[in-house]
Amino acid sequence: MAPPPSGEFSIRLTKSFGQTPTEKIEIIGEPNRFATIKVTNHVGAQNQTIIAKEGSIQADDVNELLSLVRPLEGLPTNPDEDVYGLDTRVILSTFEVQWDNGEEVEGAEAATNPTEENKQTFKEVVDSINALARQTAKNRTS
Repeated sequence: MAPPPSGEFSIRLTKSFGQTPTEKIEIIGEPNRFATIKVTNHVGAQNQTIIAKEGSIQADDVNELLSLVRPLEGLPTNPDEDVYGLDTRVILSTFEVQWDNGEEVEGAEAATNPTEENKQTFKEVVDSINALARQTAKNRTS
């Protein structure tokens, strides 16, 4: 996974580790600046109905988010198994850190079972991304 261009970062959270996603959260921006957030919910029969929300994240919240996700670097990853037990995939791409719990990542621990501390760190990051999405992403208006 190559780092994004010029300080840009991308954080993606997908609910459903290996299946068709039921929700996607994508945050794109640069440190010390506003970021955009997009939440896409897939609902209804076979997840065919899509509800999208968008919003902006203040620069202070962006910096806090980036410091919050940094501890994911080096945590165990496994492309075949949801080792964190949350049925959630997180893909982090910053200039310093490239991490994806659904792929083998250079520098990450081998595909082993994460410790309880690793699981708690992952859960805190997922909970924080979800909370940020609830607070900042609003329904699109036509």
